[in-house]
Amino acid sequence: MNRMSWLPSLAPTPLALLALLVPSLSIGATGGELPPSLANHWAGYAAIAIFMMAYLLVMSEEFTHLRKSKPVILAAGLIWAIIATAYAEFGFSVEVEHAVRHNLLEYAELMLFLLVAMTYINAMEERNVFAALRTWLIKSGMNLYQLFWVTGLLAFLISPVADNLTTALLMCAVVLAVGGSDNRFVLVACINIVVAANAGGSFSPFGDITTLMVWQKGIETAQGTIDFKVFFALFVPALVNWLVPALLMSLTVSKGAPQGGGHEDYMKCGAKRIVALFLLTIVSAVSFHSFLNLPPVIGMLTGLAYLQFFGYYLKMTEGRCGRSVDDESENLGSPVAFDVFSRIARAEWDTLLFFYGVVLCVGGLGFLGFLGMVSEAMYIGWGATNANIAVGLLSAIVDNIPVMFAVLTMMPEMPMGQWLLVTLTAGVGGSLLSIGSAAGVALMGQARGVYTFFGHLKWAPAIALGYAASIAVHLWINASLF
Repeated sequence: MNRMSWLPSLAPTPLALLALLVPSLSIGATGGELPPSLANHWAGYAAIAIFMMAYLLVMSEEFTHLRKSKPVILAAGLIWAIIATAYAEFGFSVEVEHAVRHNLLEYAELMLFLLVAMTYINAMEERNVFAALRTWLIKSGMNLYQLFWVTGLLAFLISPVADNLTTALLMCAVVLAVGGSDNRFVLVACINIVVAANAGGSFSPFGDITTLMVWQKGIETAQGTIDFKVFFALFVPALVNWLVPALLMSLTVSKGAPQGGGHEDYMKCGAKRIVALFLLTIVSAVSFHSFLNLPPVIGMLTGLAYLQFFGYYLKMTEGRCGRSVDDESENLGSPVAFDVFSRIARAEWDTLLFFYGVVLCVGGLGFLGFLGMVSEAMYIGWGATNANIAVGLLSAIVDNIPVMFAVLTMMPEMPMGQWLLVTLTAGVGGSLLSIGSAAGVALMGQARGVYTFFGHLKWAPAIALGYAASIAVHLWINASLF
């Protein structure tokens, strides 16, 4: 059953836009009766007020230095306490328990998937894979114009496998090393990297959390199930999203020689094999999902075992690296300075716990009845295309995780082309503002004083042109999916 069926139709309002952040949860009541909506009840008002206060703290993280996971975790607990209290009066305590357990299951699958991916990225970082790539780029002898395009292209190509945050930080380190005091080059190169990393992550489940959520949901449409290979239909639109602003920004980049340099790094023993194991882990996740009909997280956790056994191999073959670890010129470090559990400990736990808070908060607010209001206002009142474009614009202001989780739990009736459209817009919409994506926020800290909010804002029209062009290209080349 769909809770939308008994909710009144609402015209688009600011409240409906706000409520986009708070989806519902589809549950079946034991007696065949759905819990009543409490959106206009004291519980609904209290819950949404708590969520708004928590999210204001999340958005002000740059100024308060309060980790974003803290307010949403607290809000999640308070919201579900309110829900349990309010629905107990109506005799729906069992349904509340089922709902929160369903939320926890969805979170657990995504969290474990991300944890394995983060562990591999940290392992490659510890083995100097990314540092060695940076050294190669710095020593390549390319001019600034060439480096502008190469760093952007690499950001676009690496982010579908690694996360866009790690990719952006790596490429920014190259830009800072070669840019020297040329602040104009550093600014446009950083903007280029942010746009490219976000665009590259939008056509791969491994590149962005929002794409991963769509893939793991296993959405079925009239055109078929949205599986791993379907996302490659977004490759050309994503490429256009990056190329349009990149071409405009490149007109301001000189062909002068790089000014800076950097410390030379080399890959440690086992680095290439860990990269190969990561690729094998991706293959395992896709295969488990596509051929065995198992959740992708099972394949990812199997891949974690690959890394654990390889870590054991490194420990047992201590001293057999083949190069002298005392040779400081090669900076190899100890061949066994690797412990898989230390890599797990270094995962982005703030992000993972923030994700927990978001899932529980939006699931709880949705259980109170906000889903029908939003879905009626946007996907029926505005139409799917306009609603999905708006989702991308909204993700430039707030985090795209709750926005996409809202859409997925609303589950509007859409063809595959529309699901791919919202995947694209939620992934690349954050590029419109420097604060719209994790990559942009991180680079503002890494290139502090050079890559700034207002510096990025000056190029917002060019980025918006790329956003519009990518949507137009998707509607054109993937017309058969609509």
